[in-house]
Amino acid sequence: SSMRGNARGAHQGAEEHSQSMSRNMLKQASKTGSVTAPAITPSTPAPGARGWRDYALLLALACCWSSTYPLTKIGLGSIPPVTFISARSLIAAALLFAILWMRGLKVPTDARAWKLFATQQLINSTVPFLVITWSQQYVPASNTVVLASTTPIFAFLITWAITRHEPASLLKLLGAILGLAGTIAIIGLDALSGFGKEIVAEIAILLATVSFACATIFGLRLSDYDPMVVAAGSLLFGGTVLLPVALIVDHPWTLHPTPQALVATVVMGIFSSAFGLMLFYMCLTRLGTLTTNAQGYLRIPIGVALSVILLGESVPSNLALGLVLVMCGVAAMTVPADAVKRWLRRL
Repeated sequence: SSMRGNARGAHQGAEEHSQSMSRNMLKQASKTGSVTAPAITPSTPAPGARGWRDYALLLALACCWSSTYPLTKIGLGSIPPVTFISARSLIAAALLFAILWMRGLKVPTDARAWKLFATQQLINSTVPFLVITWSQQYVPASNTVVLASTTPIFAFLITWAITRHEPASLLKLLGAILGLAGTIAIIGLDALSGFGKEIVAEIAILLATVSFACATIFGLRLSDYDPMVVAAGSLLFGGTVLLPVALIVDHPWTLHPTPQALVATVVMGIFSSAFGLMLFYMCLTRLGTLTTNAQGYLRIPIGVALSVILLGESVPSNLALGLVLVMCGVAAMTVPADAVKRWLRRL
């Protein structure tokens, strides 16, 4: 009896020691903004059933990023592209660092973390946005929207053929194609008539969308870090890298931006860059690459609505048809495969 009691006491003591170590590790991780979960590798999304909150995050991301096109058009009216991108990135970084300070989180200072932040920012924002901004000098906005909407298709092809880090089903490919068809319907079939006239600029936009697709896959490596930490570090790097170029090329002190352009820069920095990038990494961790890319199609109708409200643009004639196709595409890309199988069995 005495031996059993000693054994039970030793076992309980070992459990308490293990639990104490786990609590200390989590506490330390929360201070540094990094959490290491042995059951989840950085290259795979977290397992588990998806709830309505996860899809609400996807919709919120689409709302944040859908304001990019109209706000950029307003901002670029009196602010050069490099200065505009650098300014909104630094505004977003300052906001996120302030929130991190209030939350008691610290941004990692090791070289590995900043190498990941820098790589992600370069392929997800700095390089593709500069390429698209240059290309828009030669390619109409409608064609740019259609070309940029191919990101989910490239993400599917890269996932299916190269990385295979998550299931790439035919249903998701169908969803990507339906979403692209809906985008073309909203923009108008007559927009396709202009393709091929500026082939170099159009190829540049497609390469930028491939970069976006790669970023949604590479971003999974950052799942060990708090999404706000990743967004803050990435934006600080992006804004700092472009700042010397803006100072040398644009001479910002000689500019005379309009009040509307200044407001657009600040609003875009807060919503599109700060909150948008944070939501992006949250969605990657919870939903995976292909489902997160579905927000690209949700952004089209929301962006059209904002353009009508903010810029006074006309409502597209095929908006209803385009919305139906877009929503069908988003549903095909986001609804879990097992749910589809259960629905088919009931039929």
